[in-house]
Amino acid sequence: MNKFDWNCKTVDAYIKQGEEADVVYNVHWIVTGTSETLTPQGQPYSARSIGTQSLNTSDIADFTPFDQVTNEEVVAWTKAAMGEEQVAAIESNLDKQIESLVHPTSVTLTVGEPVPPASTDE
Repeated sequence: MNKFDWNCKTVDAYIKQGEEADVVYNVHWIVTGTSETLTPQGQPYSARSIGTQSLNTSDIADFTPFDQVTNEEVVAWTKAAMGEEQVAAIESNLDKQIESLVHPTSVTLTVGEPVPPASTDE
């Protein structure tokens, strides 16, 4: 089972919207997936996806002042704006990337160089 860390700490904000200041309207997200399986060096395999997500700021009745906003809160806003299907697609894509690192199906070789021994981690 892979673990996903959502970093939504970088945002774009309107300086002023109505009576509120620093209203977050766009999130720059980074999702990092890490595996329980470790590399030969003892580190987890990992993959990363990045993007942006616009937020609807037309109804900010439950406004949170920027100095009180947490990453967890922005992650919740971002996932809600994306919808469950897109969140699942991002995490599924990271699962596939990690799987291809753990169990590669191809290698890059250099002509004229020795071929490295095949992994026996099956």
